[in-house]
Amino acid sequence: MGQGRPSDQEFLRIIEATPLVSIDLILRNAAGEILLGWRNNRPARDAWFVPGGRIRKGETLAAAQARISAVETGQRLTDGRLIGAFEHIYEDNAFEAPGIGTHYVTLGIALNWPDGVEPRADSQHQQLRWAPLDELLADPQVHPNTKRFFTADTPQAFQGPAARTMS
Repeated sequence: MGQGRPSDQEFLRIIEATPLVSIDLILRNAAGEILLGWRNNRPARDAWFVPGGRIRKGETLAAAQARISAVETGQRLTDGRLIGAFEHIYEDNAFEAPGIGTHYVTLGIALNWPDGVEPRADSQHQQLRWAPLDELLADPQVHPNTKRFFTADTPQAFQGPAARTMS
């Protein structure tokens, strides 16, 4: 593989051969609601999911958090707290190539959404919405991997103390 971003063919080979490292942003507004986006892309297409994305080679966690939040919500956020590491394993992949699943090792990052700012959906999401936690957990259209951020078996449940601040 060459330097920089891999071609689609190279990236599919990476997806087939190794886990991807990503962060998911657990964004809470002043009312205690969680931001969800309706996913257009595989994996997890046609489900509500928290914003998130892959960490790029050479990118710090803080830089990835700022980039992903800006792209997926329109707001560059930098004050996240690590709540734990999670595995997301899917039977499909972004390229819809048959027989190739996707495995993410995902870091859950909790953030407070700034008052008076409306989040903006990107091309990966048809729409964004705020959901109270009880509604999120009861909604069958919220992806199970998103629900895992809020369950009691979460390494440090979102309601608990932060492990550390990302900087």
